[in-house]
Amino acid sequence: MKVAVGGFQHETNVFAPHKADYAAFARRDEWPPLGVGANMLDNVLGVHLPVSGAVARLKELGHEVAPLLWCSAMPCAHVREDAFERIAAMLLRELQNALPVGGVLLDLHGAMVCEHLPDGDGELLRRVREMVGNDVPVVASLDLHANVSDLMAEQASALDIYRTYPHIDMADTGARAAGHLDALMRNGLARFPASALRRADFLIPLNWGCTLSDPAKSIYEFLGAQAGSVSGLSMACGFPHSDVADAPPAVCAHGFERKAVEAAADGVINEVRRRKAEFRGAVHGIEDGIDEALRLLKSARKKGPVLLADTQDNPGGGGPCDTTEILRALVARRAPDALAGLISDPQAAERAHAAGVGAHIDIALGGKSGFPGSEPFAARFRVLHLSEGSFPATGPMLAGADIDLGPMALLETGGVRAAVSSKPAQAMDRSMFLHAGADPAAMKIVALKSSVHFRNDFEEIAAAILIVAAPGPVTADLAELPFQNARLRKITGRA
Repeated sequence: MKVAVGGFQHETNVFAPHKADYAAFARRDEWPPLGVGANMLDNVLGVHLPVSGAVARLKELGHEVAPLLWCSAMPCAHVREDAFERIAAMLLRELQNALPVGGVLLDLHGAMVCEHLPDGDGELLRRVREMVGNDVPVVASLDLHANVSDLMAEQASALDIYRTYPHIDMADTGARAAGHLDALMRNGLARFPASALRRADFLIPLNWGCTLSDPAKSIYEFLGAQAGSVSGLSMACGFPHSDVADAPPAVCAHGFERKAVEAAADGVINEVRRRKAEFRGAVHGIEDGIDEALRLLKSARKKGPVLLADTQDNPGGGGPCDTTEILRALVARRAPDALAGLISDPQAAERAHAAGVGAHIDIALGGKSGFPGSEPFAARFRVLHLSEGSFPATGPMLAGADIDLGPMALLETGGVRAAVSSKPAQAMDRSMFLHAGADPAAMKIVALKSSVHFRNDFEEIAAAILIVAAPGPVTADLAELPFQNARLRKITGRA
């Protein structure tokens, strides 16, 4: 059959300083730029994304793919009304032109909050459903940090969610979603006969949803063991920083036997509830984190750098990617062989390129987002390396992506190095630093603007990993967030 395939991704942190406009979705950064029709396929094929996994699987199954539109924007505050409506209209126009279709597959994030809509993903699914009618199956893949709403579950025939964080199974998730759609089309069904949606009554902090360690590791292993009893079984950890009622963890199941579907959903959500107290861990202050890193350097049995996860300025969760407080502290402490990045500052990169390698420049680095508690770092920097910021990714998560971060520079002050980019980007691929002229594996301390995704490419070189709370909107302690949603206020004891 002919299957319409598209995607529209955004993870919204309502506490971040900037909103996502149309241009944010149109440009290339870590992921491909907005592409429509055949151009969509040119942009995404070969890149580790759900949409590419879905397209490959659909073709294997003998279906014709009708490409609609695919785009994403760096996580930040609300998607502007104009951006959502413009992109949604483009996607729907392509869908209208593709009709009739046997099915629709959408690559969504699941945590999109717009200026005018609290549930952008659910609303997009509703509009797609309205266009194709109730007799056509509509399946969506979602991020592990999706806030699964009733509207999403009602409008989609099936939802499939990543099972790893770092997200190294994105293409696999798209392929699973394609398999659900194929099963529905081959059985002449618009929906599975049975489905279930279950939610917990607490929030999972971003750092503790990592599936490389417990409790998330064993919970997802349990989910995988149960998945064979039904057609589909998924769990989302949620994204509390969206400040919506559906941010708690959720389990989705679907299949042909109601008892089996409900038993599978109940089994996983009960395991999540049982492990509630385990979703926590140590978060260091800046000075304490550096103290611990210096101590570990003396005692570490494994060679490699101590990694400092600058989790609250993680651009992958809505951070501006320009706070400099950890860098400043490393310089003040004369930390040996230390590297920090990426720091997004196009003006600093421009100054460095104008001055040239070997020059010294007096600049105020970073801090231009104006986030409370963060200031630019004024110092004299030496320019060590310059690059254009366009290069292929090499790590597992970004495999196949051609990254464009604009002009980049490696700067040094007080013996500490800073990798500077012109665009914000989560430090989750070593290629970002190697392209900038720095080898993280050769350093003793590396501060990374990331919460968990850095582990996909950096963990193997690390002697130790510490989570450090410096200024930024990706707040590690959820009790500190000024939630406005009544349900989240109640959960965090603010009601």
